[in-house]
Amino acid sequence: MSDACEREQRSEKCASPKSASTTASMTLASTALESTGGQHQQQQQHQRQVELSMETDSAATSTGPAAAGRQQQHQQQLLHFHDSDMRELREIKQLLWGDSVREDVFRRWSQGFEFSDVEPSALVQKQGGPCAVIAPVQAYLLKIIIMDMPGIQLTKLPSDKCQSLLIEALCNILKNCRALRYKIVTLQRRSTKERRLTPPTNIDDASEASELTIGIDAAATVDDPTAATAAAAAATVTGNDATLLTRLNLELTPEQFHDRLHTLHFDHISEVARYYMDNYSQLSHTYGVLLFMYSVFLTKGIEQVTSDISDTSEPLIHSTYGYGAQSLINLMLTGHAVAHVWDNEQDVGGLKLRGICEQSDIGFITLMEQMRYCTVGSFFKNPRYPVWVMGSDTHLTVLFSNEKRLVSPETPSETGRRIFKSYDPEGNNFISSTLLRDVLAALNLVSEPAYVSLMQKRLDPENLGIILLNAFMDEFFPLERRSTPDTFELMHYNGIPGSNDNNKVRYYCGSAILLEGDLKSICTSNPMVTCLQTKWPNIEINWHDAHMPSLN
Repeated sequence: MSDACEREQRSEKCASPKSASTTASMTLASTALESTGGQHQQQQQHQRQVELSMETDSAATSTGPAAAGRQQQHQQQLLHFHDSDMRELREIKQLLWGDSVREDVFRRWSQGFEFSDVEPSALVQKQGGPCAVIAPVQAYLLKIIIMDMPGIQLTKLPSDKCQSLLIEALCNILKNCRALRYKIVTLQRRSTKERRLTPPTNIDDASEASELTIGIDAAATVDDPTAATAAAAAATVTGNDATLLTRLNLELTPEQFHDRLHTLHFDHISEVARYYMDNYSQLSHTYGVLLFMYSVFLTKGIEQVTSDISDTSEPLIHSTYGYGAQSLINLMLTGHAVAHVWDNEQDVGGLKLRGICEQSDIGFITLMEQMRYCTVGSFFKNPRYPVWVMGSDTHLTVLFSNEKRLVSPETPSETGRRIFKSYDPEGNNFISSTLLRDVLAALNLVSEPAYVSLMQKRLDPENLGIILLNAFMDEFFPLERRSTPDTFELMHYNGIPGSNDNNKVRYYCGSAILLEGDLKSICTSNPMVTCLQTKWPNIEINWHDAHMPSLN
């Protein structure tokens, strides 16, 4: 495990929860990213803030200078968070999009978390791009179902339960950031100074728009944060106004979207879950996916994210095609924005390049490994739960199973096979005899020169210069037993409607079997099997209903 990962884990252990009294003084950091536009916030949060301000004013009147000092300190704290969040949001925007945000790419990312009509717990991805967020969220949602609801019929899940599962999945991802405070990014509605992109189509729409566009002087935020908070509370669209909020947000430009970003701070993840439950429209409306992605980055902290990435010369969202970089995917899956998928660090040309530093809750396998573009490490291939995000060259999908033995601890023979294959990157099932000592040392077996020389002659009697995998396993692990069952069920999710039968997003089930021996069939016309073979080299699978799921 790298030093950076160890330091972060130590900091997590040192973080103690705050007292319940801090909940009442929940910090509202209303941060306009580049604008001096209106200051609004969700009504319940503002009501608490207004009540707190009123109590502080009352205390100042009755107790004199001491209470007034506390009020001033509280206002200074609000301004401090305002400035800090505003700076970080600017940097996050630059990190994600680069110098400019293409409107067509931004529109592809502009969607909320929406469930399928025929599969209650399956999220729908409307266009290409946001799978870097949607697929990891779907994976965590399925992990919760598998571990907490064994035997449940997925098609029977009620919609309110699926909403709570979604919120729990989002909280799981935020918890992986291991932050002392959770910073949730929200979207304010337009002010009177902001031009309506689509004119009202009738008198009722015009009336509603007029009633819901109350401007707030930005100067009040600097001069009197308490007054700005009270005004914002009166102008906020609540969770019950989801329909109106969606209509008013349909056609925001990237600049208008970023001008209206604001944040809420929470000390405990339970408070985050309660907020999302009370304000579910923040997740389901047009920009729910983007807002959650910004919340993860802001919670993690821009300094830590850039440290993980190392090379920030390219934006994390491709400026032309809109797909997310591996650092973005890794942040959503593990809480670390590292750029590689191997285990720990690797020395490449004298550079220490960081990969995954510990076993992940959710796995990751990719077709790109078969194409030799990358090497996925054991931490990703063998996660804690039987759920994997699958990567093709253009899209992310999710593979999962109810068979928990798929992620049971490795047996010694499985460890031996994995280590041997790590020295056989081309998958030939043999290594050079000169590598035997390195393999034995990696397995903590005897690796003295005299013993290695004896084993080389024994395992390579014809002096061909190679050692076969089967010969190695027979010699060092003669009683091989696999912890993985020979047969099991797998299920697959693809969130794009066009990649599903009848354009309806649903799960597809298949029966898998692991063949004897180490031979595998290479079928370049079947990317699904090819990707599965990066995890199970000798797998064959028959999909039910004669439908072959798509990775794209």
